[in-house]
Amino acid sequence: MKRRQINNNAINQIILIVIIVLTCILVFKYLSYYLPGFLGAITLYILFRKIYSHLTERWRWNKPLSSVLLILLSIVFIVLPVWALINYLTPKLLGIFENTEELVSKFNMIKDYMQDKPLLKEIDMSDSALFNLLQKTARYIPNLINSVAEVVINLIVSFFVLYFMQVHSKKMEETIYKAIPFSEKSKIDIWEEVNMMVRSNALGIPILGFFQGIVAVFGYYFFGVDNAVLWGIVTGIATIIPIIGTMAVYVPICLFELASGDTINAIWLILYCFFLVGGIDNVLRFTILKTIGDVPPLITVFGVLLGLNLFGMLGLIFGPLIISSVGLLLKVYSNEYGKGTPDIIDPPHINKKE
Repeated sequence: MKRRQINNNAINQIILIVIIVLTCILVFKYLSYYLPGFLGAITLYILFRKIYSHLTERWRWNKPLSSVLLILLSIVFIVLPVWALINYLTPKLLGIFENTEELVSKFNMIKDYMQDKPLLKEIDMSDSALFNLLQKTARYIPNLINSVAEVVINLIVSFFVLYFMQVHSKKMEETIYKAIPFSEKSKIDIWEEVNMMVRSNALGIPILGFFQGIVAVFGYYFFGVDNAVLWGIVTGIATIIPIIGTMAVYVPICLFELASGDTINAIWLILYCFFLVGGIDNVLRFTILKTIGDVPPLITVFGVLLGLNLFGMLGLIFGPLIISSVGLLLKVYSNEYGKGTPDIIDPPHINKKE
């Protein structure tokens, strides 16, 4: 009796896939320290891809020179402003938090004010509740601190990797494109989703934070809040906090103004913050941010929660991408194995899609 044998091609394919997966795990394990650098390079590559293509293909610039120019622009317009912001905020915030007596005094003032107010008195302002809130917040701090501590090394890695990604961009893209074992339609879907998610978060979050910060600075200054510029900047940065966002900053400020006794001024500040600082989020999402990439808010919120735990600050970009990949993979599955056949389209080179 003739026994049925397993196809050698299938065995070889499975062995090759296992080797690839194990190699990727090994690389990830021992190079995880530099992961933010690699993710940063991918982000910058996607952001500068169209510009680099224009410089090298339309204007016939030298490839290494074009890449060096874009790296220098990144340093001038991204690295230096972030460094200046950190350099400005660090001493001022340390000075505030080192003055524990004043912080406790302001907290007690707010707590005393809320004790006999409708609705507000229902909020738990006990020491244990405050401690629990600080504990929950502190879970995200190590990743953020680690990102800052490793920033120099990972910036060097980012620019080093970005240079070679750009100089060898065509070969790299063609290799990746051929390696993806899906139909042309699925490949286009994957590229468009990755491109949209990276651009929308890498550009959208800073734009949103910048405008909310500017609006907050004007409001705090006009209504007499101490250190208006400082707290306005912190309000803009708080945009990245999942769910509550800028409310994490302007609500305590408004409560302190109420507790201080200037009720009319505080009410106007509350209205200003609620409708303008908070409302600009909706305005930008339906104008500027929608043109960059229309990302559902739920994907952004839960993606940021996931990303901060996995990647630190760069999780703001790649966390939502991981969440959105679930829907993308379902779409790819439908294209490849669903009922009916995918649309027949011309096989594109990835450079044709932006």
